Amino acid sequence: MQVAKLMEKHKRPNLHSLLEEAYDEALKDDNFKEIISKLKMKRENLINYTSSLEECALEYSHCKNCPGLIACKNKIDGYAYLPKLVEGNLEFSYRPCRYKIKQDKKNKYLNNIYTYNIPKEIKEASFSKIYKTDKKRYDTIIWLTEFMNKYKENNNEKGLYLCGNFGSGKTYLISAMFNELAKDNVKSAVIFWPEFLRDLKASFNSEYKGEFNEKFNQIKKAPLLLIDDLGAEAATAWSRDEILCPILQYRMDEKLPTFITSNLDFNALENHLALTSKGDEIIKAGRIISRIKQLCEYKELISKNLRK
Repeated sequence: MQVAKLMEKHKRPNLHSLLEEAYDEALKDDNFKEIISKLKMKRENLINYTSSLEECALEYSHCKNCPGLIACKNKIDGYAYLPKLVEGNLEFSYRPCRYKIKQDKKNKYLNNIYTYNIPKEIKEASFSKIYKTDKKRYDTIIWLTEFMNKYKENNNEKGLYLCGNFGSGKTYLISAMFNELAKDNVKSAVIFWPEFLRDLKASFNSEYKGEFNEKFNQIKKAPLLLIDDLGAEAATAWSRDEILCPILQYRMDEKLPTFITSNLDFNALENHLALTSKGDEIIKAGRIISRIKQLCEYKELISKNLRK
């Protein structure tokens, strides 16, 4: 910073003299002075890093008076560009600030949850924030609370098929429970079914088949799984017989708790799954319903639309 300005000022500059002059100018800044005071390094070596140290001083000054991550002024939110003495040389890197460290510690449990096309509100769902005014929701909340307590002792519990009107909070409630279990290091997956199918099909048709297998197996084998909005997808024989059926069969065989949300009850879902381009395949659709019934208990959640 200062070196470039000084080189413009002098027609025939001596580089070492300019570096010293730039360093002395930078020393007028208290933050710059504070940073170099922590470095056990001689002046003649420090002057070679003047520009980088000035950048560090600027970001350091931002951090000193920062009220929180939302007000971060640095190049990378939550990080400061700072020096470190390594074997006699200075190395510069971005280090997380106190607010970033605190946030990461608080949200560490989220690493236990794989999500696909799920909004931030659902990812951060919490039992402490669930809507409790509507008594119609009590039965579901109690069921999920009991499941959570039992799962810690025995992870072979049945999951839940939760159907109900649009915006009733089905996904939020189950995700809130998953988040609570994630704090006890329980791994889970939450996927928006229609979009997941589209992405899975795209990866299946790509040259790299490993991507398809990786996504498919991650969902199939997740210790806890939430299939969100089943029945909202365009019904095809492929998605029903090659994707949904193997996932349900595997989880049934391995006794892996499975959760499903839908706007459709079992009868409506069976009709939806039966109607594909191949015609009315009620028997194949019935097999899916049979597997869901073995994996899940059934509940309805009819409540006010919380998305309005």
